[in-house]
Amino acid sequence: MRPPRSLTAVTAVTAVLALLLTGCAGDGEREDGKVRLRFQSLAWQQESVDANKELVAEWNAAHPDIQVDYVQGSWDSVHDQLLTSFEGGEAPDIIHDASDDLADFAYGGYLADLTGLLPARLRADIPAHSWRTTTFGKGVYGVPFLQEPRMIMANKKILESSGVRIPTPERPWSWAEFRQVAKELTARMGEGRYAVAWPLKEPVSVSLNLGLSAGGQLFHRGADGKVTVRFTEADGVVPGTIHDQVDVDGTASRSTLGSGGSDTLPGFFGGKYAMVPLGFSYRQQITQQAPKGFEWIVLPAPAGEDGLAQGVSPQTLSIAEESPHKKEAALFLDFFLRPANMVRLARGDWMLPTGTAALADPSLHTAKDGWATGAAVARQLRPAPAQSVRGYAEWKDKVATPAFQEYYSGAIDADELRARLEEDGNLVLARYQRD
Repeated sequence: MRPPRSLTAVTAVTAVLALLLTGCAGDGEREDGKVRLRFQSLAWQQESVDANKELVAEWNAAHPDIQVDYVQGSWDSVHDQLLTSFEGGEAPDIIHDASDDLADFAYGGYLADLTGLLPARLRADIPAHSWRTTTFGKGVYGVPFLQEPRMIMANKKILESSGVRIPTPERPWSWAEFRQVAKELTARMGEGRYAVAWPLKEPVSVSLNLGLSAGGQLFHRGADGKVTVRFTEADGVVPGTIHDQVDVDGTASRSTLGSGGSDTLPGFFGGKYAMVPLGFSYRQQITQQAPKGFEWIVLPAPAGEDGLAQGVSPQTLSIAEESPHKKEAALFLDFFLRPANMVRLARGDWMLPTGTAALADPSLHTAKDGWATGAAVARQLRPAPAQSVRGYAEWKDKVATPAFQEYYSGAIDADELRARLEEDGNLVLARYQRD
């Protein structure tokens, strides 16, 4: 989970200062001949920060000739900060980011192609569909190592007392059944209470990623390699369900549409909402903040014709093209992402590893806190639909975000949503795909 902006404003300045201070290392080599690598981590939750720092310390203790300096970065400002450091020749050797932020850096020549640098063990351990999230053109520009499905956090007492069928990864709700269940729950809960709270401050990734389960794709690449937006019936299943819950059925709260995930938790704890679709890592906040006696369960998101498939943009580790010690940096990545270490990182961030060996770890298959449910869903995660689309950031900000926001609020209908996503969207993408 990327942190709320309010939690990371200070670390943005800290990260820049740290890079400036450590940038004087020059070619990354001390006068005594020892290699010194800078690793910028975006870990922010304390358990995650501790796990990262512990692994760096273990590496340094075992490799006196290749020392790694831990540099604290910030999710809040990483793209602009990295761009500045790349252009200024002060980029960290090892870069923590997310796969959906890599395209511009990869195509711009700022990241090293890892194809010939990574060991066979690591390449084989991570599934091909995860590698596709960091593959741009013919090169691989990051190692995807942590992933986060969107799950349904549910009030256990409300669901069990209602008599509705509780879904499992083996028998999930369909989107149609989810809508019907929401009607039944809302009717039982009483006035001013809702079956669902959709926190849709960032509506595009939710709509597209969950849309994969219904066969939605939205972005279509032609024989000429160019991408166009085409909003099909399958693409409309998930947005249509959300829209109808808010604007037709009255089973989802209108007031949470502009909220972030954390904003919905007080209402969830207070029984105002029975279910909240959230990223898997929000479980940590729930365990820390839930009042005594509050019982909650983790449910899989509804399934469509493609089952529980949903898109994700994994957290990644990359190596800067300008680093003079790419081989040494790759050795550190191999150590850092050994199966046991990947489990430590996943548990520290309350997320799931991409590596098959790490994902099979028994500690990630316990019923407590929904780990087993998440691990079952992880097998069906796929690259986010817009993963390699150039111009996606502008399309999302200028076209898709306002269009989805207006659709979910009831200001426009499905036909207008389709027209804006396709017509306005394709004008944006065309500028990035000129010959």
